[in-house]
Amino acid sequence: HSAEIDAIVEQEAKINRLCELNVIEQVNNVCSTTIVRNAWKAGKTLSVHGWIYSISDGILHDLGICVTEEDQ
Repeated sequence: HSAEIDAIVEQEAKINRLCELNVIEQVNNVCSTTIVRNAWKAGKTLSVHGWIYSISDGILHDLGICVTEEDQ
């Protein structure tokens, strides 16, 4: 993601985007855990969402990533 981050001029915007990318990566990590994979294999309804809290505005932002089954 270095090209994307390098293209951002403002330091605060760079930090915010790095945090967003980290949340997306952590969604992928959670989805690869055995407990989540086993739940999906057992037919359980389970969704993993990527949200981030902004200290600057006090709002929880939905990053638009939601994984609901193993194949996504």
